[in-house]
Amino acid sequence: MNSFAAKTSSSSSIYGPKCHPIVGSGISFLANAHRLPQYFTDLIRESPTNTIQIRRPFVPISIVTANPANVEHILKTKFHNYPKGPNSHSVLYDLLGNGIFNADGETWKVQRKVASHEFNTRSLRKFVETAVKSEISGRLIPLFTSAAAGKTVLDLQDVLQRFAFDNICKVAFGSDPSCLDLNLPPSEFTSAFNLAVRLSSERFRVSSPMVWKIKAALGVGTERQLRDAIQVVDDYAINLICERRQNPISSPEDSDLLSRFMSSSAGDEEFLKDIIISFLLAGMDTTSAALTWFFWLVSNHKQVEEDVLKEISIIKAEAFGFDEAKEMHYLHAAICESMRLYPPVPTDGKFAAEDDVMPDGTVVPKGAKVIYAPYAMGRLESLWGKDWEEFRPERWLQKEGEGGNRRFVNEDPYKYPVFQAGPRVCLGKEMAFIEMHRCHRSPQL
Repeated sequence: MNSFAAKTSSSSSIYGPKCHPIVGSGISFLANAHRLPQYFTDLIRESPTNTIQIRRPFVPISIVTANPANVEHILKTKFHNYPKGPNSHSVLYDLLGNGIFNADGETWKVQRKVASHEFNTRSLRKFVETAVKSEISGRLIPLFTSAAAGKTVLDLQDVLQRFAFDNICKVAFGSDPSCLDLNLPPSEFTSAFNLAVRLSSERFRVSSPMVWKIKAALGVGTERQLRDAIQVVDDYAINLICERRQNPISSPEDSDLLSRFMSSSAGDEEFLKDIIISFLLAGMDTTSAALTWFFWLVSNHKQVEEDVLKEISIIKAEAFGFDEAKEMHYLHAAICESMRLYPPVPTDGKFAAEDDVMPDGTVVPKGAKVIYAPYAMGRLESLWGKDWEEFRPERWLQKEGEGGNRRFVNEDPYKYPVFQAGPRVCLGKEMAFIEMHRCHRSPQL
């Protein structure tokens, strides 16, 4: 890896890819654009502080860190100084508007307060459990059973993405897109939403924001496709909201997120649309990615598979819920271990609102893009020991006394920021574990 260390006036060193006149590290960055998480990891390992800087033409400097002290500084200590930022907001605005995952400041605080209350209710947990159980027993298991009987090869990642999208649509606004029914063509909404997410993400990868902004202003190319896809998504969501206002759901046990937000806030259609689509995006690929990597890792580690099966055989599938999930220590450890190696969100970026200095001495100029990298953090010997490459759930377990049972022990969230940490910690963390636990727990799987 071509890296460099240049002395600064503060006598600290700056590490990152080799920087050339005018183009900076742009050539190296573009050459590795298809593998950025691993690219960052390789560079970070060469830095004594596990922090690097990347300079490219026409864009602010990027600071990438896998240092837990820096991560805590970004996500908690100086939380106010590291918002999503204007670039991220503008890139995702057409799709997410001012929804909770694209908002900062007071707009974010209002939505966070409402959402935090709802996500902590037992009735919502029960609603999630019921929706997931129905999807598994009604579609996922029959699909696998049929494929096994017919010796049909399935793309597990595709299947689990469909499974997760059906679940999050039911939980978010009570709609069932039936993606897991392979006999049905994708709905117009599903196709439009997937296209909108993909094209919005591509905006982050262009050489300059002006590229996509000019295309959007002219209404050409992928920006024209994005505009049309978002129109389909928005129309679908607005229609659902109007129907729900006319036919509200009164029972908390049967209430999806849309009904809950409608009853607990005075937001208009635009507010409700933005916050619901935000949760839809957050739950779409994250859970399916975690499930896919888990099954792949377990299939290659026979002893882990046997230990998981031994533990889950204790609890009846029909009785399995949120409370029972807490007692599945080895399964929970295996899930966390798989996300250590393959976090659903490998990197997450923030914006430096003011000049700052990280705990490791890294100088952060105002306007810099500041990235923390869970993928790289899970691959550092300094954090996880010499066996960091091994898929070993036991690293998350401790015995209770002599001959006692093994119990799961949480890691420092700033060493393992898979669900973020601090004020913006993932609200759906417990719901995601319910979905993953129940999916792994089903005996037919």
